[in-house]
Amino acid sequence: MNFNRILVPIGCIVLTVAAWQSYQWPGVALVVSGIVMWILLHFTRILTVLKRATDRPIGSVASAVMLNAKLKKGVNLMHVIAMTRSLGALQSEKDVQPEVFRWTDNGDSHVTCIFTGGKLTEWVLHRPE
Repeated sequence: MNFNRILVPIGCIVLTVAAWQSYQWPGVALVVSGIVMWILLHFTRILTVLKRATDRPIGSVASAVMLNAKLKKGVNLMHVIAMTRSLGALQSEKDVQPEVFRWTDNGDSHVTCIFTGGKLTEWVLHRPE
């Protein structure tokens, strides 16, 4: 279970209630402004990553070997897209878990990544003979 889906909204509510009890409306305005700023920062990061990914073909990467070395278990798909600056080529059926994406370099080496629930669970590097 992903506790962030529960803890973040509860934390926002607790902060808002604490701000109300301490400073009334000015406190609530400050907390809500902080939450909106936090949301906008994440939205801006997503747009920046996707804007950089539009410059490359789908599923391409500069070096599959370097991508393989940089990958870590548990990172999300957006992090991998930011590293490769390219959207992965979807290998599994759409909207089916686990999602399988592939990034290929100019030497036909490729990294196949498996994401379960949006998090990287495993990856395989394939290098041609």
